[in-house]
Amino acid sequence: MESGYPLAQEVKRHSKSRRRAPGSEMSVSAKRSKPTVVKLFLPDESATLALGARLAAQLRPGLVVFLSGGLGVGKTTVVRGCLRALGYPGRVKSPTFALVEVYEVCSLYLHHFDFYRFKRPQEWVDAGFRDVFDSDAVCLVEWPEKAADELPPADLQIRLGYAGSGREVRISAHSAVGRQCLKAWST
Repeated sequence: MESGYPLAQEVKRHSKSRRRAPGSEMSVSAKRSKPTVVKLFLPDESATLALGARLAAQLRPGLVVFLSGGLGVGKTTVVRGCLRALGYPGRVKSPTFALVEVYEVCSLYLHHFDFYRFKRPQEWVDAGFRDVFDSDAVCLVEWPEKAADELPPADLQIRLGYAGSGREVRISAHSAVGRQCLKAWST
C-alpha cells in the first residue's frame, strides 16, 4: 500500500531487518510483569537536556522509547538533549507536522516521531512506519498513545509531567533491553 505521507519513503530507505539480542524479546509473561521504574525531578530545561544526554548513553540499535506527557512538558527537549550528546549540531525540532525527523549520528539511525496529529491509530499503519520499528533504527516516539496498539511495545517509556516550575519524570522498562538500560542508568 502506498503511503500518503511523503517522508515514509525516506524513512523506509534507512530501515533494516530488526535484530535484537537473544532474550530481549518480550514474552507474554514479560508484558504482564511489573515494569522496572526510575522516578526523577527535573527543576529546569538544562536538567531536561541532561536527561536526554543520559538517554543517549543507553541508545542501541533497535531501541524503542516512548515519550509521553502533555503539550510543552519537554518531550522534544529530551530528544534535543539526546541528539546534542551524540554530537548532532543541527536544529532539533518537534516533527509534529512532518511526523518524523531522521538523524544519522554515531553510526545510529535515529527516528524522532510525533503522532500528536493522528486522529485514529490506523494512520500509523497507513503512514508505512511499521518497517522502521522492525529495523535496527532507534525510535523515539512522542504521543505514542495516538497510535495505540498499532505500535510495537516500547523498551523504555519516559513519562513527563508538570510539577510546580519543574517536571516529574517516570521512566519504566518494558523489555529485557529496557531493563538493561535502566540498570546501567542507575549505576
